[in-house]
Amino acid sequence: MSPVKTICSPQELKNIKESVNASAANEKTRLMLCCGNGCIAAGARLAYEALEAELKAQNVTMKADLIEVSEGGVRLAASGCQGLCQHGPLLRITPLNVLYTNVRAEDAAEIVEKSVIGGEVIERLLMKTPDGSSTYQAREDIPFYKHQTNILMNDCGFIDPKDMREYISHDGYSAAAQVIFSMSPEDVCREVLASGLRGRGGGGFPTGRKWSLTQVVQSDKKYIICNGDEGDPGAFMDDAIMEGNPHAILEGMLIAGYAIGADEGIIYVRAEYPLAVKSLGIAIEQAQAAGILGSSCMGSPFSFDIHIKEGAGAFVCGEETALIASIEGERGMPRPKPPFPAQSGLWGKPTVINNVETYANISKIILHGSEWFKGFGVAKSPGTKTFSITGEVVNTGLIEVPLGTTIRQVVYDIGGGIRTGRPFKAVQIGGPSGGCLTKDHLDLPLDYDSLRAAGAMVGSGGLVILDEGTCMVEVARYFMSFTQSESCGKCVLCREGTKRMLQILEKIVAGNGTLEDLDTLAELAETVQDGSLCGLGKTAPNPVLSTLRYFRDEYVAHVVEKRCPAGQCQSFKTYAIDPEKCIGCSACAKKCPVEAISGQIKSPFVIDPAKCIKCGVCADVCKFNAVTL
Repeated sequence: MSPVKTICSPQELKNIKESVNASAANEKTRLMLCCGNGCIAAGARLAYEALEAELKAQNVTMKADLIEVSEGGVRLAASGCQGLCQHGPLLRITPLNVLYTNVRAEDAAEIVEKSVIGGEVIERLLMKTPDGSSTYQAREDIPFYKHQTNILMNDCGFIDPKDMREYISHDGYSAAAQVIFSMSPEDVCREVLASGLRGRGGGGFPTGRKWSLTQVVQSDKKYIICNGDEGDPGAFMDDAIMEGNPHAILEGMLIAGYAIGADEGIIYVRAEYPLAVKSLGIAIEQAQAAGILGSSCMGSPFSFDIHIKEGAGAFVCGEETALIASIEGERGMPRPKPPFPAQSGLWGKPTVINNVETYANISKIILHGSEWFKGFGVAKSPGTKTFSITGEVVNTGLIEVPLGTTIRQVVYDIGGGIRTGRPFKAVQIGGPSGGCLTKDHLDLPLDYDSLRAAGAMVGSGGLVILDEGTCMVEVARYFMSFTQSESCGKCVLCREGTKRMLQILEKIVAGNGTLEDLDTLAELAETVQDGSLCGLGKTAPNPVLSTLRYFRDEYVAHVVEKRCPAGQCQSFKTYAIDPEKCIGCSACAKKCPVEAISGQIKSPFVIDPAKCIKCGVCADVCKFNAVTL
């Protein structure tokens, strides 16, 4: 990209926007290939290289730069996550208005020849309807997108994150200019507070209140920290925004810095997110070169700069005081509160910490107003929220919906229902700190207060959809295993309590549990919840408490009836060979690792239950379905 000249006023920012939009109006075609993590794993980079090579090979005039105004140019760009990860790589073509799915490098020649040059739609690359009888051409026709409300994800999948000018063309940094040149810090805090925006990192604390508390503290130095340490299994919302729309985060932090009187910001990102780190680094360099960040932002008296700090991946560093300790070079462990970071945070200075999605919302609130923002969501939880949906659902991926949307709408309208055909059983919400809800909660709204009352939480926004083939005791054991291994060990209740809870859960799934164990498990969970030092320790028992509350019958079946209702726990499986189906080929006996299978060739074989370790190898190798449970 051509370098952006130093921006010294709101008018110069507006000039760039007008230049980019004028150039875009002259484009013949724009190809936006999703290069988020999911699509890259599915071959997006190879597809991008193939498309670029084919455009050149077929003598298609390519747009060399974003503000090139020559008629008829074709622009090929890589966008951030477009959401429908299940069907990636995704390719959006405008003005043809098509979304191609599962695009491969070998499709490049046909795409260029038919769609770019010929203006034709390639039916086989369109997403099919559930019954396979027809296809969806436009993105907005696909139910996955149709039932969403995209505010943050619109820009994420529509712009090239590596070119700041494209962000500017979508009103980027206009909110920052408005704040710096025409609003007081108090005005900014009041507007964010009036919007009702609650922290999207999981706690749901009012963002404007946090800023106001820090703004009034007198200090020679203040800090803004962006928490990009997204550690929940299955959650990738912040990662997608950092990769696909990094300037939205920088702008939100810039506005926050002006609001509280800070001149320095730090983005804490886990090192396992290399694409996010790279994308943010490019964005910071571009903003600094353009004079948006650094000394005298956009020619104003206000100065603000941003740096990146890579974390080592400790789950506990998602807690704000542990994150601060990590930035300071200490071991990431929570600190007692008070004092809160608003009074004494990084290096003992007043500090505001919000997560990625929270900052990304700020520019929208400033540009459109607090009343506009409150037009989405519900009264006590306004706005939209991004969620990752995974598990036994037809359409996995990244979504954005107004807070207050029901679980049913997410699972069936957006997710397309249960992919296995089995009935819906539960949804695990909020990662290891969240809870499991049942089919009776399908019409429960996804908002902070409703979920908390039901024993779950919004958390970072991970939704794992489970069907009737899932063992809920094993789900609790899995998440407790994760939490226990990630405990920093600072406080006894979390360190020892989660360890003992895990031991009990392992005892239950091994078939050795008792009813007394269930009482002990509940007592431990409540004790850890009440007495742990930090928020992560306090919420660690949520998966156990929620499954005990809603799926106690499964626990009882494990400890009293010595069976797993879902048929998943290995300890309760009993393998046998059906003599009517066994032809005596000996394949199972040859593969059995403990020689528990015996018999004569061409006669039915048998399994010795005393020797069987229930590994399931015999069932895997039998071609005649003779091995039964």
